[in-house]
Formats: sequence, structure tokens, C-alpha cells
Amino acid sequence: MKKIGFFSLFFVMILLLAACGTSEEGSGSGTKEEKVYKVGIDTTYPPFEFEESGEYKGIDIDLINEIAKNEGFKIELNPMDFGGIIQAMQAGELDVAIAGMSITDDRKKVVDFSDPYFDAGLTLVVKKGTTDIKTLDDLKGKTVAVKKGTTGAAFATEKAKEKGYKVVQFNDSPAMFQEVSNGNADVLLEDYPVIAYAIAQKDLGLEIVGDRLNGDKYGIAVLKGENEELLDKINNGLKELRDSGKYDEILNKYLGE
Repeated sequence: MKKIGFFSLFFVMILLLAACGTSEEGSGSGTKEEKVYKVGIDTTYPPFEFEESGEYKGIDIDLINEIAKNEGFKIELNPMDFGGIIQAMQAGELDVAIAGMSITDDRKKVVDFSDPYFDAGLTLVVKKGTTDIKTLDDLKGKTVAVKKGTTGAAFATEKAKEKGYKVVQFNDSPAMFQEVSNGNADVLLEDYPVIAYAIAQKDLGLEIVGDRLNGDKYGIAVLKGENEELLDKINNGLKELRDSGKYDEILNKYLGE
């Protein structure tokens, strides 16, 4: 009887230990804890990304949240200066970037882009009442304001010597807008939908002039060669949003197009 009792107790203990192990794994504290992808955003970039009453909003925010929900992965939004986003990806601090990021050949050297999700394009913006600036050829001797790390900054820097103007760079869009409205810079370069939205929301003392200067397209980025599975999910999610009409619904919410 003692032997039977001992072995019975032994098997009960094994069953209890097995049950505890299963419970720990199921609780998320074990090795099967679900990965949360860190997403870099720039909240000084309405209507694509901005913060309102402590909540992140905008076209990019809605898109990445819907993609994550539909494709079954979790995300954590990490706001930062646009110019530091790719460096943060290279340092392993971010998995994804969605920040009104134009798809360029230089960026393709370090990141893989999703299918394009928005057609943008740069435009010239001047202080209201300015009459002597309509095109790039009018910028000789002028000061051009741009945002660091953007295609606007790259475009302005590339053309500066040819067109004979000075470039000044800022960390965020509001500071850049203020520089021109105060008359400290003559003109700024910004993505058309961003500045059109900003001017419609608030009287910034600015106006758009001339035609769009290029045909930029925005993409969602992951570190080059590091996350093809996630990129596939992002592309699948974008396609599903377009097919379902949710993509147009999100754009209409912020642009009213």
C-alpha cells in the first residue's frame, strides 16, 4: 500500500508540474510571447501623422492600425523626428516606418518599401502676398526653408547651386512654416497634401505657388532584407484596404477628397 501511495503521489506531482508549464506558456511569459513591431512615426506631419488630445491620428496612423488588425500582428507607435527614423531602424530600435516617407533610390539602399500608398509631390510655398516667386527659376538669391531628412531637403540641396539660393534646414514642419511666415526665409518646399491640409486648418500666412515639382510616392519601410514576411503582410493589408473601400474612407476622413 505504501508503494502504491508513493507512486500515486509521484504521478500527481508530474501532472501538476506539466499543468504549471502549460499555464506559463499560455500566459505570454514563456517563449511563445507574441512579437510587437515597433513603428516609427513623425507626429509633426498632419494630415498623415499628428497628436491630438494625447492620441495619435492621421492617414498613416489609421492605415497601419488597420493593416495590423487585418493581418493579425501587434504594433507599438514610436514618435520621433523624421530625420532619425531610418537611423533608428538601422540601430534595431524600430521594425517599421510609416511617416509620409517618399520612395527614393537612396532610401532603397537601406530599407525595403511596400507598394506605394499615396501620390504626393513637392510644391513651393511663400508668405501671403509674395508676387516674385512662382517657379524654381525665381529663387536666385533667396533663402529656401526645408525639413531635415526629407525629399524636400534633398531636392532643394541638389538644385541650390544651379538656381543660386541658400538652404536652411529645420527639425519639424511648424518651425519651417514659421520661418517663412515671419519673413526670415523666402520660400519653403513641402509635400503638397501636407501643406494644403495645414493651410486649410489654420491661417499660417502662407500660400502655395506654381506647379508640383516632382511626383513623389509614399511607402511603408522595413529594414532592407530583414523582414520580408512582415513586408508581405503590409502589402497584403494595403491591397485589402483598397479592395474593401476602407483606404478611400481613410483618405476622405482627412482630405475630404
